[in-house]
Amino acid sequence: MKGTKKIMTKVMAMAAALLFAAVLFAGCGGSGEGTGSETESASGGQTDETTDGAAGKVYKIGIVQLAENGAFTEMREGFLNRLGEIGYTDDMLDVDYKNAQGDIGTLNTICQDMAKSDKDIVVTVATPAAQAYVSQESDIPLIFISVSDPVNAGIMHALDTPDRNATGSSNLVPVANIFEMAAELTPDAKNFGILYNTGEANAVSTVENAKAYLDANGYTYREATVTNSSEVQQAAEMLASGSDAIYVPIDSMVQSAMPQVAQIAKDAGVPVYGSSPVMVLDGALATVSTNDTQVGAASADIADKYFKGTPIADIPAVTIRDFISVINKTTADGIGVEIPAIYADATIVE
Repeated sequence: MKGTKKIMTKVMAMAAALLFAAVLFAGCGGSGEGTGSETESASGGQTDETTDGAAGKVYKIGIVQLAENGAFTEMREGFLNRLGEIGYTDDMLDVDYKNAQGDIGTLNTICQDMAKSDKDIVVTVATPAAQAYVSQESDIPLIFISVSDPVNAGIMHALDTPDRNATGSSNLVPVANIFEMAAELTPDAKNFGILYNTGEANAVSTVENAKAYLDANGYTYREATVTNSSEVQQAAEMLASGSDAIYVPIDSMVQSAMPQVAQIAKDAGVPVYGSSPVMVLDGALATVSTNDTQVGAASADIADKYFKGTPIADIPAVTIRDFISVINKTTADGIGVEIPAIYADATIVE
């Protein structure tokens, strides 16, 4: 009987041990499933963190501008808004925005600091800022917004093969379309004044294209160049006094002074043709151009590709070729220009 009790005791002990082991195994199995779920979530976050932020990644973005103006603001906001549309929520973005307020020395200092920072990317708006940053030869990639001629500006050697750790959006300036519009709106304009800053490569290259078009189509022109903002008023007055119309290319310095330029020209009864919608909002008569918001958004799409693992060298620059016609009705009325019916679909601002 005692032997039987001993056997029963051992059997019960073994059963208890087996039961404990089963419970422990089940617990480990549940833990294993939890671990697998967490790994999948983390992996999913790595792949799709731009839509749900599962990985908790915060992207550090430096944004640099030479100056503040409406066009640059639209481009910058277009970039950030597009990131939001893709799925980058505010808590996923650490944005450090710097504005040089038109001072080249300050711009260079800002770019030096950005190049040595812990940013994931640096975003520049317009050509001068992109040139200043690329010259730092930083390991932090550059994604530029609105560089009309990246190759001529020295930011890359070919649009399809970024080779200076930089890529972005190029806003082609359709000079032929602009002067064709001028021929429709102001057909008597035969002598154009061209106002631009010789220190901006994009402005210089656009002016070369403009002059080639004017030469080929029997127009005459004269130039007024500036090197700092204090010279813009005098240059505009000179052109307004002896030109049938004034053309302003994409130019950070002149664009920032567009309200002043437009008023001088309006007082003289001279139309101004700009190169961006914001120039028209600031008083220029008209333009054919890319949409500034779209240009910024295109660079955001590039940033998204980089964040998802594509090397900068494998992301070609994007040239925006979708153009819109924009006309300022208040300016048109002020200088006696009638808007032809062919521009019924144009964007009219007042």
